Amino acid sequence: MKRIQATVHGTVQGVGFRYYTQQEALRLGVTGYVRNLPDSTVEIVAEGTDSQIQALLAWAHQGPAAARVTRVVVVEQAASSSFQNFSIER
Repeated sequence: MKRIQATVHGTVQGVGFRYYTQQEALRLGVTGYVRNLPDSTVEIVAEGTDSQIQALLAWAHQGPAAARVTRVVVVEQAASSSFQNFSIER
């Protein structure tokens, strides 16, 4: 099991990024959450297998059609298996 925290930079708020991230995470079987941060970035905290996490990160580098991702900063964390699903936090 792998856990990451990713901060997504660019035009990523107000474009459905959180919703589509949740849909992709659910499709991949990843748990965790996504939320907007005050600095106009989006934070993704996700747990899954290495291949699930890599697939989610590959998607996050593109995002939904209206998003313009300029950078994704990823920090690996200790997996906790504390998430039951993938949610949108407000």
